[in-house]
Amino acid sequence: MFKKIVVMLTTAMIIAVPAFALAGEGHGTDCASCHKLSEKEAGELLKQVGGTVKSVKQSPAKGFFELLMEKDGKQGILFMDYAKKHIMQGAVFSLETLQPVAAHMQELSQQKQAASIDTKTIPVAGSIVMGNLKGSKKLYVFTDPDCPYCRNMHTELQKLEKIAPDVAIHIMLYPLPMHPGAYDKSRVILETKKREVLDKAFEGKEVPKPSKESSKALVDATIKYANEHGISGTPTLVLPDGTIMVGGRDAENLKKMLDEIK
Repeated sequence: MFKKIVVMLTTAMIIAVPAFALAGEGHGTDCASCHKLSEKEAGELLKQVGGTVKSVKQSPAKGFFELLMEKDGKQGILFMDYAKKHIMQGAVFSLETLQPVAAHMQELSQQKQAASIDTKTIPVAGSIVMGNLKGSKKLYVFTDPDCPYCRNMHTELQKLEKIAPDVAIHIMLYPLPMHPGAYDKSRVILETKKREVLDKAFEGKEVPKPSKESSKALVDATIKYANEHGISGTPTLVLPDGTIMVGGRDAENLKKMLDEIK
């Protein structure tokens, strides 16, 4: 299944590359000679995202700049297309090795994400539960309502709650800096604790504005916890035994993983 996901992600990135970015007649193979982006220009373009652009390099996936970003002492990667109109979060995988590749691999290798965590330390006060509130197995999903991958994952979680009736799915709202509107959406989900608001937010529909200051502390606690434990992308799943899995999974495979945990 993992191999299929990797192939789909990599294929999607290849399809997304603008035609003018590919080598062809009248276009050399040295992309850096034609397509340039400085840290200063990138910083100006990403003002609303926040954070600092530490470095810009050509991405291993042709057609994109790879930006090393830093915010609140944490580093991560964003991709920007050559047209400088779109940004993307995620990882690039080599089809040959099925391993992640990055122009900033050396910088990122200094950041180690834990393989597992103690689930008792997760700040569940800042979550909303899908599925069985009293389920004997608990799944924790660090997710962002404006992340397209998270929206796909939310659909799978809706399927999961139907086929795994003994699972409590804790939705840990973790808005990323690149999605300015996700913070307020996360707040209002926690303020209302209504499933209707949760589903609307992940469907991209309009939701009310937050009105309680207390919701800031709840969202901030999740962000702080994620940063302290090396969780930098969404969706990130934490299984009942504390195992951390980066990226989405389909409902059927996720159920099998949960069934194997005693």
